[in-house]
Amino acid sequence: MSGGRELLRAEGLCAGYGGPRSGADKDVISRVSFTLREGERLCVIGPNGCGKTTLLRVLAGTLPYRGSLLLAAGEDEGGFRERRTLKNREAARETGFLAQLSAAYFPYTVRETVELGRYARSRPSAFPTMSDEDRLAAGRAMEDAGVETLKDEEIGRLSGGQLQRVFYARTLAQSPSILLLDEPTNHLDLRYQLELVARLRSWTGEGNRGAVGVFHDLSLALAFADRFILMDRGTITDQGDPREVVRGEAINRAYGIDVAKSMAALFQGW
Repeated sequence: MSGGRELLRAEGLCAGYGGPRSGADKDVISRVSFTLREGERLCVIGPNGCGKTTLLRVLAGTLPYRGSLLLAAGEDEGGFRERRTLKNREAARETGFLAQLSAAYFPYTVRETVELGRYARSRPSAFPTMSDEDRLAAGRAMEDAGVETLKDEEIGRLSGGQLQRVFYARTLAQSPSILLLDEPTNHLDLRYQLELVARLRSWTGEGNRGAVGVFHDLSLALAFADRFILMDRGTITDQGDPREVVRGEAINRAYGIDVAKSMAALFQGW
């Protein structure tokens, strides 16, 4: 686990889909507290409906919350800022969100789609233009996501897996400090699943960066993360070293099976 400075601090987060003042009976997540440190890859696991995606939506700023969600200011600024007080453009410089379900609605090329990720870094304008720095950042993002050879392709002609990698590149182009990933390996074949996990490990190892991911596949989660948060019925029931969490009693209660034994049996055929 990384010993770097804190990038994110969540304390007593509660959220649901009945508005910011919804009652406890409508909350999907309740009293969730954790931190994310520089260089860390945190994975949120748990059964369907436990609140994983809701938590990511709170972190991404697309869902109101109660409690405190602090994001670290730039290294030169110091201190923390409450997530709800940030404007969208400011928050997009700190957090990049790769949603579970992404779709292509406009006939943009791959390059044009990835360059949209630079909006948060551009100067406010009715007609924002791309600087040389923006183009370089978009180019690096395409290279990091392995889609540079597709840059002139129209995104509507791409496969689901290719499109997922393009949206990953667009998220990287924001140059965020924190990546929020909701099932990032969706639509990817085995090769690209493993490649994406390796790329994420490399990305978080460079400078002031960290990642929070949701994975249903526990094998991929183990390959990705250096810390697990286990959620069950909207609360955190265990967290810590991934291999300790997957062998604990809390995860067996959450999934209703002996997880470690079941996973070992599943892979016996190999």
